[in-house]
Amino acid sequence: MSIRQKLFHRFGSRKKDPNWPGLIEAYKAWLPVSESTPIITLKEGATPLLEAKAVSKRVGRNIKVFLKYDGLNPTGSFKDRGMTMAISKAKEAGCKAVICASTGNTSASAAAYARRGGMRAFVLIPDGYVAQGKLAQALIYGAEVLAIKGNFDEALEIVNEISNQYPITLVNSVNPFRLEGQKTAAFEIIDSLGNAPDWLCIPMGNAGNISAYWMGFQEYFKAGKSNKLPKMMGFQASGSAPLVNNTIIKNPETIATAIRIGNPVNREKAVNAKNKSNGSFLDVTDEEIIKAYKILGSEEGIFCEPASAASVAGLLKTKQDIPSNSKVVCVLTGNGLKDPDCALKNNEALFHSNLEPNMKTIAQVMGF
Repeated sequence: MSIRQKLFHRFGSRKKDPNWPGLIEAYKAWLPVSESTPIITLKEGATPLLEAKAVSKRVGRNIKVFLKYDGLNPTGSFKDRGMTMAISKAKEAGCKAVICASTGNTSASAAAYARRGGMRAFVLIPDGYVAQGKLAQALIYGAEVLAIKGNFDEALEIVNEISNQYPITLVNSVNPFRLEGQKTAAFEIIDSLGNAPDWLCIPMGNAGNISAYWMGFQEYFKAGKSNKLPKMMGFQASGSAPLVNNTIIKNPETIATAIRIGNPVNREKAVNAKNKSNGSFLDVTDEEIIKAYKILGSEEGIFCEPASAASVAGLLKTKQDIPSNSKVVCVLTGNGLKDPDCALKNNEALFHSNLEPNMKTIAQVMGF
């Protein structure tokens, strides 16, 4: 067992390992970098793989469920894994500016890493359709934000055209270096569990992440670091499910803004991952997403953004299809603080207000 694997078995989180160098340094042999690549890092990666006992109990039949909580990356989402690679390679190529289209997380990550690398960052967003927490990040990191009267797919078309005509690097997941960085999450899961899980449940928007995980699982499998490959189970919101329905959706709608994408650019790669792994694409309703979102918060103590909960919603919806004694990993792609409005509108907590400031009143409300 390597030193890296020992650290994962013992700690499972970069926050408990002060020597974690960031994912490029940790997995350098597996990535397209060289000694001349300037590594732009915020010490991303090594996010915890947490056993989800409450979710496991709901699934039953001795099935163990784990949560890959990528919301603990530096900007609060899995996008940092790909962005450290994309920005480092852009810097190596002498790039002075980067551009992306975003529903929020990509813009935050691109802005953070670009500014850390001394580059300008331009982000196109669908006006009014980006959660405030994500927009706030892009602004504070110093991105130049351009809000268009259109959806994500239209924004992506524009940034594609701009990057083809002007000296600026596109850092959406069509950039191959993004997926190279994101595949390291699969490495970390195997390093932590000692093998690949039986199922990998993951939300799908532009479908880069499911494609990257499959790439990572395959590479570790071919190298003998795992003796099996997982079923890749991709979940989309019912109002934004182009992969599930094998179509293009012009006006996708869902509470899960991070996966509100109607024409995924990584469609072919994602379908290949599904087919080669004997997996499935399924949709979950907004109601099912919010139910899973609440379960994760109130029963597991984990605050994720709504899109992340699609993986757990999908697992709960398909639990009868999982063989007994299986190991399942659900990917939680983003932190709940990305979209605080959703939490304020969707919770069952007790909130007592306008109370008199004395111990007797407070104790009485507490039931003493």
